[in-house]
Amino acid sequence: MSKSTVNRRLAAVLAADVVGFSRMMGEDEAGTLERLKALRRELVQPEISDSSGRIVKLMGDGLLAEFPSVVEAVQCAVNIQRSINTRDTELPDEHRIKLRIGVNLGDIILEGSDIYGDGVNVAARLEALSEPGGICISRNVFDEIRRKIPFEFESLGETKMKNIIQPVTVYRWVETTGESGSGIVDIDAAVPLPAEPSIAVLPFDNMSGDPEQEYFSDGITEDIITELSRFRQLFVIARNSSFTFKGQRVDVSEVASKLGVQYVVEGSVRKVGDRVRVTAQLIDAATGSHIWADRFDRMLDDIFAVQDEVVAAIVSTLPSQIWKADLARHQRRPSDVRAYDLVLRASDTLYNLEGIVKSIALLEQALVIEPDYATAHSWLAAAYCLEQDYKLIPHTSSTAVKIMKHARRAVELDASDDRGFQLLSDICLFVQRDLVEARIHAEHAMGLNPNSTVTVAWMGYIHNCYGETERAKELCERALRQDPLAPGWVKFLQGVVYFDAGELDLAIGMFLASDWDEKWPHLAAAYALSGQMDRARKIAMRARRDWSDINPDNLDERIQVLM
Repeated sequence: MSKSTVNRRLAAVLAADVVGFSRMMGEDEAGTLERLKALRRELVQPEISDSSGRIVKLMGDGLLAEFPSVVEAVQCAVNIQRSINTRDTELPDEHRIKLRIGVNLGDIILEGSDIYGDGVNVAARLEALSEPGGICISRNVFDEIRRKIPFEFESLGETKMKNIIQPVTVYRWVETTGESGSGIVDIDAAVPLPAEPSIAVLPFDNMSGDPEQEYFSDGITEDIITELSRFRQLFVIARNSSFTFKGQRVDVSEVASKLGVQYVVEGSVRKVGDRVRVTAQLIDAATGSHIWADRFDRMLDDIFAVQDEVVAAIVSTLPSQIWKADLARHQRRPSDVRAYDLVLRASDTLYNLEGIVKSIALLEQALVIEPDYATAHSWLAAAYCLEQDYKLIPHTSSTAVKIMKHARRAVELDASDDRGFQLLSDICLFVQRDLVEARIHAEHAMGLNPNSTVTVAWMGYIHNCYGETERAKELCERALRQDPLAPGWVKFLQGVVYFDAGELDLAIGMFLASDWDEKWPHLAAAYALSGQMDRARKIAMRARRDWSDINPDNLDERIQVLM
Protein backbone atom coordinates (compact mmCIF):
# COMPACT_ATOMS: atom_id res chain seq x y z
CA MET A 1 0.00 0.00 0.00
CA SER A 2 1.49 3.34 -1.01
CA LYS A 3 1.73 6.13 1.52
CA SER A 4 -0.18 9.28 0.56
CA THR A 5 1.98 12.38 -0.01
CA VAL A 6 1.19 15.56 1.91
CA ASN A 7 1.47 18.59 -0.37
CA ARG A 8 3.11 21.44 1.55
CA ARG A 9 4.54 24.82 0.67
CA LEU A 10 5.53 28.14 2.22
CA ALA A 11 3.00 30.90 1.57
CA ALA A 12 1.76 34.24 2.82
CA VAL A 13 -1.75 33.84 4.21
CA LEU A 14 -4.26 36.65 4.66
CA ALA A 15 -7.32 36.19 6.87
CA ALA A 16 -10.06 38.84 7.12
CA ASP A 17 -13.52 39.23 8.58
CA VAL A 18 -16.14 41.93 9.06
CA VAL A 19 -16.31 43.75 12.40
CA GLY A 20 -19.73 43.45 14.10
CA PHE A 21 -21.27 41.51 11.22
CA SER A 22 -23.97 39.78 13.31
CA ARG A 23 -25.14 43.09 14.77
CA MET A 24 -25.26 44.71 11.32
CA MET A 25 -27.20 41.78 9.86
CA GLY A 26 -29.70 41.99 12.72
CA GLU A 27 -30.28 45.70 12.06
CA ASP A 28 -30.32 45.62 8.23
CA GLU A 29 -29.90 42.17 6.74
CA ALA A 30 -30.51 42.99 3.07
CA GLY A 31 -28.47 46.20 3.07
CA THR A 32 -25.53 44.68 4.94
CA LEU A 33 -25.38 41.68 2.63
CA GLU A 34 -25.52 43.90 -0.47
CA ARG A 35 -22.73 46.14 0.84
CA LEU A 36 -20.57 43.11 1.68
CA LYS A 37 -21.05 41.62 -1.81
CA ALA A 38 -20.25 44.96 -3.44
CA LEU A 39 -17.13 45.35 -1.29
CA ARG A 40 -15.86 41.93 -2.30
CA ARG A 41 -16.74 42.40 -5.97
CA GLU A 42 -15.47 45.96 -6.45
CA LEU A 43 -12.52 46.13 -4.07
CA VAL A 44 -11.32 43.00 -2.28
CA GLN A 45 -11.29 40.50 -5.15
CA PRO A 46 -9.64 42.87 -7.71
CA GLU A 47 -7.02 43.97 -5.16
CA ILE A 48 -6.10 40.38 -4.28
CA SER A 49 -5.91 39.46 -7.96
CA ASP A 50 -3.76 42.51 -8.78
CA SER A 51 -1.39 41.44 -5.98
CA SER A 52 -0.97 37.95 -7.49
CA GLY A 53 -3.02 36.33 -4.71
CA ARG A 54 -5.97 33.97 -4.82
CA ILE A 55 -9.03 33.75 -2.61
CA VAL A 56 -9.03 30.26 -1.09
CA LYS A 57 -12.52 30.48 0.37
CA LEU A 58 -15.24 32.81 1.56
CA MET A 59 -16.70 32.00 4.97
CA GLY A 60 -19.81 34.06 5.69
CA ASP A 61 -18.37 37.46 6.52
CA GLY A 62 -14.75 36.22 6.36
CA LEU A 63 -12.26 35.19 3.70
CA LEU A 64 -8.94 33.40 3.40
CA ALA A 65 -6.39 34.19 0.70
CA GLU A 66 -2.85 33.09 -0.11
CA PHE A 67 -0.03 34.93 -1.88
CA PRO A 68 3.34 33.77 -3.28
CA SER A 69 4.90 37.06 -2.04
CA VAL A 70 4.60 38.29 1.55
CA VAL A 71 5.41 41.83 0.39
CA GLU A 72 2.43 41.82 -1.96
CA ALA A 73 0.20 40.28 0.72
CA VAL A 74 0.89 43.14 3.14
CA GLN A 75 0.66 45.74 0.37
CA CYS A 76 -2.73 44.25 -0.57
CA ALA A 77 -3.95 44.34 3.05
CA VAL A 78 -3.01 48.01 3.44
CA ASN A 79 -4.57 48.93 0.08
CA ILE A 80 -7.82 47.23 1.10
CA GLN A 81 -8.02 48.96 4.49
CA ARG A 82 -7.20 52.37 3.05
CA SER A 83 -9.75 51.99 0.26
CA ILE A 84 -12.48 50.86 2.67
CA ASN A 85 -11.94 54.06 4.66
CA THR A 86 -13.10 56.07 1.62
CA ARG A 87 -16.19 53.95 0.89
CA ASP A 88 -19.77 54.60 2.01
CA THR A 89 -18.78 57.78 3.82
CA GLU A 90 -22.37 58.99 3.60
CA LEU A 91 -23.53 56.15 5.85
CA PRO A 92 -23.58 56.30 9.67
CA ASP A 93 -20.41 54.82 11.10
CA GLU A 94 -22.24 51.85 12.63
CA HIS A 95 -23.51 50.82 9.15
CA ARG A 96 -20.16 51.01 7.36
CA ILE A 97 -18.32 47.74 6.78
CA LYS A 98 -14.93 47.52 8.48
CA LEU A 99 -12.49 44.62 8.30
CA ARG A 100 -9.93 43.10 10.59
CA ILE A 101 -6.99 41.55 8.74
CA GLY A 102 -4.19 39.20 9.80
CA VAL A 103 -1.20 38.23 7.64
CA ASN A 104 1.17 35.36 8.36
CA LEU A 105 4.04 33.69 6.54
CA GLY A 106 4.23 29.96 7.21
CA ASP A 107 3.98 26.39 6.10
CA ILE A 108 0.60 25.37 4.66
CA ILE A 109 -0.93 22.05 3.59
CA LEU A 110 -2.80 21.96 0.27
CA GLU A 111 -5.79 19.70 -0.18
CA GLY A 112 -7.58 20.37 -3.44
CA SER A 113 -8.14 24.11 -3.57
CA ASP A 114 -8.19 24.47 0.23
CA ILE A 115 -5.30 25.13 2.62
CA TYR A 116 -4.67 24.06 6.23
CA GLY A 117 -1.94 24.07 8.87
CA ASP A 118 -0.34 26.38 11.40
CA GLY A 119 0.37 28.98 8.71
CA VAL A 120 -3.40 29.37 8.29
CA ASN A 121 -4.23 29.12 11.99
CA VAL A 122 -1.79 31.87 12.98
CA ALA A 123 -3.22 34.19 10.29
CA ALA A 124 -6.70 33.64 11.75
CA ARG A 125 -5.46 34.39 15.29
CA LEU A 126 -3.74 37.55 14.06
CA GLU A 127 -6.95 38.70 12.39
CA ALA A 128 -8.79 38.29 15.71
CA LEU A 129 -6.16 40.46 17.46
CA SER A 130 -6.50 43.26 14.90
CA GLU A 131 -8.43 46.44 15.60
CA PRO A 132 -11.37 47.44 13.35
CA GLY A 133 -9.80 48.76 10.16
CA GLY A 134 -6.44 47.41 11.28
CA ILE A 135 -3.84 44.81 10.32
CA CYS A 136 -1.75 42.51 12.50
CA ILE A 137 1.23 40.57 11.16
CA SER A 138 3.58 37.97 12.60
CA ARG A 139 7.30 38.38 13.21
CA ASN A 140 7.96 36.16 10.17
CA VAL A 141 6.12 38.69 7.99
CA PHE A 142 7.75 41.70 9.60
CA ASP A 143 11.26 40.32 9.08
CA GLU A 144 10.54 39.81 5.38
CA ILE A 145 8.97 43.21 4.64
CA ARG A 146 10.90 45.61 6.86
CA ARG A 147 12.52 48.36 4.78
CA LYS A 148 10.89 46.97 1.63
CA ILE A 149 7.48 48.61 1.72
CA PRO A 150 6.45 52.06 3.01
CA PHE A 151 4.37 51.27 6.09
CA GLU A 152 4.99 51.51 9.79
CA PHE A 153 4.43 48.68 12.26
CA GLU A 154 4.89 48.58 16.02
CA SER A 155 5.59 45.55 18.12
CA LEU A 156 2.85 44.29 20.47
CA GLY A 157 5.22 41.72 21.96
CA GLU A 158 4.88 37.96 22.21
CA THR A 159 1.35 36.52 22.30
CA LYS A 160 0.31 33.01 23.30
CA MET A 161 -2.22 31.80 20.74
CA LYS A 162 -4.80 29.05 21.14
CA ASN A 163 -3.61 25.69 19.73
CA ILE A 164 -0.28 27.24 18.63
CA ILE A 165 2.67 25.72 20.53
CA GLN A 166 5.14 28.63 20.38
CA PRO A 167 4.24 32.25 21.28
CA VAL A 168 4.05 34.55 18.24
CA THR A 169 5.51 38.06 18.18
CA VAL A 170 2.78 40.32 16.80
CA TYR A 171 3.15 43.63 14.98
CA ARG A 172 0.35 46.14 14.47
CA TRP A 173 0.04 48.39 11.40
CA VAL A 174 0.26 52.08 12.30
CA GLU A 175 -1.39 54.37 9.74
CA THR A 176 0.76 57.50 9.59
CA THR A 177 -0.33 61.04 8.69
CA GLY A 178 1.41 63.32 6.20
CA GLU A 179 2.94 62.26 2.92
CA SER A 180 2.69 58.68 1.84
CA GLY A 181 5.72 56.59 0.99
CA SER A 182 7.45 56.63 4.31
CA GLY A 183 9.63 53.62 5.11
CA ILE A 184 9.11 50.62 7.38
CA VAL A 185 10.24 51.56 10.86
CA ASP A 186 11.02 49.01 13.56
CA ILE A 187 9.85 50.76 16.72
CA ASP A 188 12.30 48.71 18.78
CA ALA A 189 15.34 49.61 16.67
CA ALA A 190 16.96 53.04 16.88
CA VAL A 191 18.64 54.45 13.79
CA PRO A 192 22.38 54.88 14.51
CA LEU A 193 23.63 58.45 15.01
CA PRO A 194 25.90 59.89 12.30
CA ALA A 195 29.37 61.18 13.19
CA GLU A 196 28.47 64.86 12.77
CA PRO A 197 25.91 66.77 14.90
CA SER A 198 22.48 65.66 13.70
CA ILE A 199 19.19 67.54 13.86
CA ALA A 200 15.53 67.23 12.89
CA VAL A 201 13.19 70.23 12.62
CA LEU A 202 9.61 69.22 13.39
CA PRO A 203 6.73 71.05 11.67
CA PHE A 204 6.01 74.31 13.48
CA ASP A 205 2.49 74.47 14.88
CA ASN A 206 0.04 76.85 13.23
CA MET A 207 -1.32 78.92 16.12
CA SER A 208 -3.23 81.40 13.97
CA GLY A 209 -6.62 79.75 14.52
CA ASP A 210 -7.11 79.59 10.76
CA PRO A 211 -6.45 76.23 9.02
CA GLU A 212 -5.87 78.10 5.76
CA GLN A 213 -2.72 79.60 7.32
CA GLU A 214 -1.19 76.12 7.62
CA TYR A 215 0.89 76.72 4.50
CA PHE A 216 2.61 79.65 6.20
CA SER A 217 3.84 77.74 9.27
CA ASP A 218 4.88 74.84 7.00
CA GLY A 219 6.79 77.30 4.82
CA ILE A 220 8.66 78.71 7.80
CA THR A 221 9.63 75.18 8.87
CA GLU A 222 10.82 74.23 5.40
CA ASP A 223 12.93 77.37 5.12
CA ILE A 224 14.64 76.63 8.42
CA ILE A 225 15.35 73.05 7.30
CA THR A 226 16.73 74.33 4.01
CA GLU A 227 19.04 76.86 5.65
CA LEU A 228 20.34 74.41 8.25
CA SER A 229 21.04 71.84 5.53
CA ARG A 230 23.51 74.23 3.88
CA PHE A 231 25.94 73.70 6.74
CA ARG A 232 28.30 70.89 5.80
CA GLN A 233 29.14 70.32 9.45
CA LEU A 234 25.52 69.33 10.21
CA PHE A 235 23.52 66.20 9.39
CA VAL A 236 19.99 67.49 8.77
CA ILE A 237 16.97 65.21 8.39
CA ALA A 238 14.98 65.92 5.24
CA ARG A 239 11.63 67.69 5.21
CA ASN A 240 9.67 64.59 4.24
CA SER A 241 10.74 62.59 7.30
CA SER A 242 10.25 65.50 9.68
CA PHE A 243 6.76 66.19 8.35
CA THR A 244 5.53 62.65 9.06
CA PHE A 245 5.11 63.90 12.64
CA LYS A 246 2.93 66.85 11.63
CA GLY A 247 -0.16 67.24 13.80
CA GLN A 248 0.94 64.59 16.29
CA ARG A 249 1.73 64.82 19.99
CA VAL A 250 5.25 63.42 19.96
CA ASP A 251 7.85 62.27 22.42
CA VAL A 252 11.11 63.95 21.43
CA SER A 253 13.27 60.97 22.42
CA GLU A 254 11.12 58.64 20.28
CA VAL A 255 11.33 61.00 17.30
CA ALA A 256 15.10 61.21 17.68
CA SER A 257 15.36 57.43 17.88
CA LYS A 258 13.24 56.91 14.75
CA LEU A 259 15.15 59.48 12.72
CA GLY A 260 18.61 58.88 14.16
CA VAL A 261 19.35 62.41 15.40
CA GLN A 262 20.85 64.03 18.48
CA TYR A 263 18.85 67.28 18.44
CA VAL A 264 15.24 68.22 17.72
CA VAL A 265 13.78 71.66 16.97
CA GLU A 266 10.13 72.45 17.79
CA GLY A 267 8.23 75.70 17.39
CA SER A 268 5.05 77.52 16.50
CA VAL A 269 3.92 80.36 14.23
CA ARG A 270 1.08 82.79 14.87
CA LYS A 271 0.24 85.14 11.99
CA VAL A 272 -2.34 87.84 12.70
CA GLY A 273 -2.80 90.70 10.27
CA ASP A 274 0.59 92.20 9.47
CA ARG A 275 2.29 90.76 12.56
CA VAL A 276 3.85 87.36 13.18
CA ARG A 277 5.09 85.59 16.30
CA VAL A 278 7.54 82.70 15.99
CA THR A 279 8.64 80.57 18.94
CA ALA A 280 11.38 77.96 18.66
CA GLN A 281 13.31 75.65 20.96
CA LEU A 282 16.29 73.35 20.50
CA ILE A 283 16.18 70.12 22.53
CA ASP A 284 18.92 67.62 23.30
CA ALA A 285 17.00 64.39 22.71
CA ALA A 286 19.34 62.27 24.82
CA THR A 287 18.59 64.23 28.00
CA GLY A 288 15.34 65.97 27.09
CA SER A 289 16.89 69.28 28.17
CA HIS A 290 16.18 72.57 26.38
CA ILE A 291 19.45 73.96 25.06
CA TRP A 292 17.92 77.13 23.71
CA ALA A 293 14.48 78.72 23.33
CA ASP A 294 13.26 82.12 22.19
CA ARG A 295 10.24 84.04 20.96
CA PHE A 296 10.17 86.57 18.13
CA ASP A 297 7.41 89.18 17.69
CA ARG A 298 7.81 91.08 14.45
CA MET A 299 6.06 92.80 11.62
CA LEU A 300 5.43 90.39 8.75
CA ASP A 301 8.02 92.21 6.64
CA ASP A 302 10.67 91.05 9.15
CA ILE A 303 9.92 87.33 8.78
CA PHE A 304 13.24 86.71 7.04
CA ALA A 305 15.12 88.33 9.91
CA VAL A 306 13.29 85.98 12.28
CA GLN A 307 14.36 82.98 10.19
CA ASP A 308 17.95 84.25 10.29
CA GLU A 309 17.88 84.55 14.07
CA VAL A 310 16.37 81.10 14.59
CA VAL A 311 18.94 79.43 12.31
CA ALA A 312 21.84 81.41 13.77
CA ALA A 313 20.78 80.60 17.33
CA ILE A 314 20.56 76.89 16.54
CA VAL A 315 23.89 76.54 14.76
CA SER A 316 25.76 78.74 17.25
CA THR A 317 24.45 76.68 20.17
CA LEU A 318 25.51 73.27 18.87
CA PRO A 319 28.74 71.84 20.27
CA SER A 320 30.64 72.06 17.01
CA GLN A 321 30.48 75.88 17.21
CA ILE A 322 29.76 76.25 13.52
CA TRP A 323 28.35 79.73 13.98
CA LYS A 324 31.13 81.18 11.80
CA ALA A 325 29.60 79.66 8.69
CA ASP A 326 28.07 82.17 6.29
CA LEU A 327 24.35 81.81 5.55
CA ALA A 328 24.83 83.58 2.20
CA ARG A 329 21.12 83.68 1.53
CA HIS A 330 20.00 87.28 1.19
CA GLN A 331 19.88 87.28 -2.60
CA ARG A 332 17.17 84.62 -2.52
CA ARG A 333 14.71 86.88 -0.77
CA PRO A 334 12.12 89.05 -2.41
CA SER A 335 11.91 92.66 -1.37
CA ASP A 336 8.11 92.36 -1.19
CA VAL A 337 6.78 89.83 1.31
CA ARG A 338 3.64 89.39 -0.81
CA ALA A 339 5.69 87.50 -3.40
CA TYR A 340 7.04 85.21 -0.68
CA ASP A 341 3.51 84.50 0.52
CA LEU A 342 2.37 83.64 -3.01
CA VAL A 343 5.27 81.21 -3.50
CA LEU A 344 4.42 79.48 -0.21
CA ARG A 345 0.80 79.11 -1.34
CA ALA A 346 1.90 77.73 -4.70
CA SER A 347 4.33 75.19 -3.23
CA ASP A 348 1.58 73.97 -0.90
CA THR A 349 -0.67 72.92 -3.80
CA LEU A 350 1.80 72.17 -6.59
CA TYR A 351 2.21 68.41 -6.32
CA ASN A 352 -1.36 67.34 -6.91
CA LEU A 353 -3.25 67.28 -10.15
CA GLU A 354 -5.93 69.75 -9.05
CA GLY A 355 -3.41 72.26 -7.73
CA ILE A 356 -1.04 72.65 -10.68
CA VAL A 357 -2.99 75.31 -12.58
CA LYS A 358 -3.64 77.24 -9.36
CA SER A 359 0.06 77.08 -8.45
CA ILE A 360 1.10 78.39 -11.85
CA ALA A 361 -1.23 81.37 -11.50
CA LEU A 362 0.17 82.15 -8.03
CA LEU A 363 3.79 81.89 -9.21
CA GLU A 364 3.15 84.07 -12.25
CA GLN A 365 1.54 86.62 -9.94
CA ALA A 366 4.59 86.49 -7.66
CA LEU A 367 6.86 87.28 -10.62
CA VAL A 368 4.68 90.25 -11.56
CA ILE A 369 5.31 91.63 -8.07
CA GLU A 370 8.97 90.56 -7.95
CA PRO A 371 10.40 89.80 -11.44
CA ASP A 372 13.83 88.81 -10.07
CA TYR A 373 12.62 86.37 -7.42
CA ALA A 374 14.80 83.28 -8.07
CA THR A 375 12.67 80.79 -6.12
CA ALA A 376 9.54 81.82 -8.02
CA HIS A 377 11.31 81.20 -11.34
CA SER A 378 12.52 77.79 -10.16
CA TRP A 379 9.10 76.67 -8.89
CA LEU A 380 7.42 77.95 -12.05
CA ALA A 381 9.75 75.87 -14.22
CA ALA A 382 8.81 72.83 -12.12
CA ALA A 383 5.10 73.68 -12.39
CA TYR A 384 5.28 73.95 -16.19
CA CYS A 385 6.99 70.53 -16.28
CA LEU A 386 4.22 68.99 -14.18
CA GLU A 387 1.56 70.66 -16.30
CA GLN A 388 3.11 68.96 -19.32
CA ASP A 389 3.62 65.59 -17.62
CA TYR A 390 0.00 65.47 -16.46
CA LYS A 391 -1.12 66.22 -20.04
CA LEU A 392 -2.79 69.49 -19.06
CA ILE A 393 -0.92 71.00 -22.01
CA PRO A 394 0.71 69.29 -25.01
CA HIS A 395 4.46 68.65 -25.31
CA THR A 396 5.73 71.39 -27.63
CA SER A 397 9.05 73.03 -28.38
CA SER A 398 7.72 76.39 -27.16
CA THR A 399 6.83 74.84 -23.79
CA ALA A 400 10.33 73.39 -23.51
CA VAL A 401 11.81 76.82 -24.23
CA LYS A 402 9.60 78.39 -21.54
CA ILE A 403 10.61 75.76 -18.98
CA MET A 404 14.33 76.22 -19.70
CA LYS A 405 14.03 80.01 -19.58
CA HIS A 406 12.69 80.02 -16.03
CA ALA A 407 15.05 77.28 -14.82
CA ARG A 408 18.13 79.12 -16.14
CA ARG A 409 16.89 82.47 -14.86
CA ALA A 410 16.54 80.98 -11.36
CA VAL A 411 20.22 79.99 -11.13
CA GLU A 412 21.36 83.24 -12.76
CA LEU A 413 19.60 85.16 -9.99
CA ASP A 414 20.76 82.87 -7.18
CA ALA A 415 23.97 80.91 -7.70
CA SER A 416 23.80 79.53 -4.13
CA ASP A 417 20.49 77.64 -4.36
CA ASP A 418 21.11 73.91 -4.73
CA ARG A 419 17.44 73.23 -5.43
CA GLY A 420 17.56 75.52 -8.45
CA PHE A 421 20.57 73.70 -9.88
CA GLN A 422 19.07 70.29 -9.16
CA LEU A 423 15.89 71.26 -10.99
CA LEU A 424 17.90 72.65 -13.91
CA SER A 425 19.78 69.33 -14.06
CA ASP A 426 16.50 67.43 -14.13
CA ILE A 427 15.17 69.63 -16.94
CA CYS A 428 18.38 69.34 -18.95
CA LEU A 429 18.07 65.56 -18.82
CA PHE A 430 14.36 65.06 -19.44
CA VAL A 431 13.47 68.16 -21.48
CA GLN A 432 16.74 68.88 -23.33
CA ARG A 433 18.03 65.26 -23.37
CA ASP A 434 21.50 66.60 -22.47
CA LEU A 435 23.15 64.25 -19.96
CA VAL A 436 26.47 66.12 -19.94
CA GLU A 437 24.94 69.44 -18.88
CA ALA A 438 22.62 67.62 -16.46
CA ARG A 439 25.68 66.18 -14.69
CA ILE A 440 27.40 69.55 -14.49
CA HIS A 441 24.41 71.13 -12.73
CA ALA A 442 23.87 68.10 -10.47
CA GLU A 443 27.49 68.21 -9.30
CA HIS A 444 27.17 71.94 -8.66
CA ALA A 445 24.04 71.31 -6.57
CA MET A 446 25.90 68.63 -4.56
CA GLY A 447 28.71 71.07 -3.88
CA LEU A 448 26.24 73.64 -2.57
CA ASN A 449 24.28 71.29 -0.31
CA PRO A 450 25.39 67.69 0.32
CA ASN A 451 22.59 67.34 2.91
CA SER A 452 19.73 67.65 0.44
CA THR A 453 17.98 64.31 -0.08
CA VAL A 454 16.66 65.50 -3.43
CA THR A 455 20.13 66.49 -4.64
CA VAL A 456 21.91 63.38 -3.32
CA ALA A 457 19.36 60.93 -4.78
CA TRP A 458 19.37 62.79 -8.09
CA MET A 459 23.18 62.73 -8.23
CA GLY A 460 22.99 58.98 -7.71
CA TYR A 461 20.63 58.71 -10.67
CA ILE A 462 23.01 60.77 -12.83
CA HIS A 463 25.90 58.43 -11.94
CA ASN A 464 23.65 55.53 -12.88
CA CYS A 465 23.02 57.09 -16.30
CA TYR A 466 26.80 57.05 -16.80
CA GLY A 467 27.03 53.40 -15.78
CA GLU A 468 28.79 54.23 -12.50
CA THR A 469 26.73 51.72 -10.56
CA GLU A 470 28.56 51.50 -7.24
CA ARG A 471 28.67 55.27 -6.78
CA ALA A 472 25.00 55.44 -7.77
CA LYS A 473 24.03 52.85 -5.14
CA GLU A 474 26.15 54.59 -2.50
CA LEU A 475 24.45 57.95 -3.07
CA CYS A 476 20.91 56.54 -3.20
CA GLU A 477 21.51 54.64 0.05
CA ARG A 478 22.89 57.83 1.59
CA ALA A 479 19.75 59.71 0.54
CA LEU A 480 17.61 57.12 2.32
CA ARG A 481 19.72 57.55 5.48
CA GLN A 482 19.30 61.33 5.34
CA ASP A 483 15.58 60.78 4.91
CA PRO A 484 14.69 57.58 6.81
CA LEU A 485 11.01 58.02 5.89
CA ALA A 486 11.83 58.95 2.31
CA PRO A 487 9.11 59.66 -0.27
CA GLY A 488 8.32 57.15 -2.97
CA TRP A 489 10.37 58.76 -5.72
CA VAL A 490 13.62 58.24 -3.74
CA LYS A 491 12.87 54.52 -3.48
CA PHE A 492 11.93 54.54 -7.17
CA LEU A 493 15.33 56.00 -8.14
CA GLN A 494 17.11 53.43 -5.99
CA GLY A 495 15.01 50.70 -7.60
CA VAL A 496 16.14 51.87 -11.04
CA VAL A 497 19.77 51.74 -9.90
CA TYR A 498 19.35 48.17 -8.60
CA PHE A 499 17.47 47.21 -11.79
CA ASP A 500 20.25 48.48 -14.05
CA ALA A 501 22.80 46.67 -11.86
CA GLY A 502 20.92 43.40 -12.39
CA GLU A 503 19.99 43.11 -8.70
CA LEU A 504 16.39 42.30 -9.53
CA ASP A 505 15.16 41.17 -6.11
CA LEU A 506 16.35 44.42 -4.53
CA ALA A 507 14.87 46.40 -7.43
CA ILE A 508 11.47 44.70 -7.04
CA GLY A 509 11.49 45.41 -3.30
CA MET A 510 12.20 49.11 -3.89
CA PHE A 511 9.56 49.44 -6.62
CA LEU A 512 6.99 47.79 -4.36
CA ALA A 513 8.00 50.22 -1.60
CA SER A 514 7.48 53.22 -3.85
CA ASP A 515 4.22 55.03 -4.53
CA TRP A 516 5.72 56.76 -7.58
CA ASP A 517 3.53 56.37 -10.68
CA GLU A 518 6.41 55.60 -13.03
CA LYS A 519 7.32 52.43 -11.15
CA TRP A 520 4.81 50.19 -12.93
CA PRO A 521 6.61 49.58 -16.25
CA HIS A 522 9.91 49.16 -14.38
CA LEU A 523 8.33 46.69 -11.96
CA ALA A 524 6.84 44.74 -14.87
CA ALA A 525 10.23 44.55 -16.57
CA ALA A 526 11.93 43.47 -13.32
CA TYR A 527 9.45 40.63 -12.87
CA ALA A 528 9.91 39.57 -16.50
CA LEU A 529 13.70 39.51 -16.30
CA SER A 530 13.54 37.51 -13.07
CA GLY A 531 11.40 34.89 -14.83
CA GLN A 532 8.09 35.75 -13.14
CA MET A 533 6.20 36.21 -16.40
CA ASP A 534 2.64 35.81 -15.09
CA ARG A 535 3.21 38.52 -12.54
CA ALA A 536 4.99 40.67 -15.12
CA ARG A 537 2.01 40.53 -17.47
CA LYS A 538 -0.40 41.53 -14.70
CA ILE A 539 1.77 44.49 -13.73
CA ALA A 540 2.17 45.47 -17.39
CA MET A 541 -1.62 45.60 -17.71
CA ARG A 542 -1.77 47.77 -14.60
CA ALA A 543 0.94 49.99 -16.06
CA ARG A 544 -1.15 50.55 -19.17
CA ARG A 545 -4.21 51.29 -17.05
CA ASP A 546 -2.64 53.59 -14.44
CA TRP A 547 0.72 54.96 -15.49
CA SER A 548 -0.27 55.73 -19.07
CA ASP A 549 -2.79 58.26 -17.77
CA ILE A 550 0.14 60.38 -16.64
CA ASN A 551 2.90 60.00 -19.21
CA PRO A 552 2.27 57.61 -22.09
CA ASP A 553 5.09 58.71 -24.40
CA ASN A 554 7.34 55.65 -24.13
CA LEU A 555 5.21 53.19 -22.18
CA ASP A 556 5.00 50.70 -25.05
CA GLU A 557 8.78 50.75 -25.49
CA ARG A 558 9.28 50.02 -21.79
CA ILE A 559 6.95 47.04 -21.55
CA GLN A 560 6.80 45.59 -25.07
CA VAL A 561 9.25 42.86 -24.05
CA LEU A 562 6.57 41.51 -21.72
CA MET A 563 3.67 41.18 -24.13
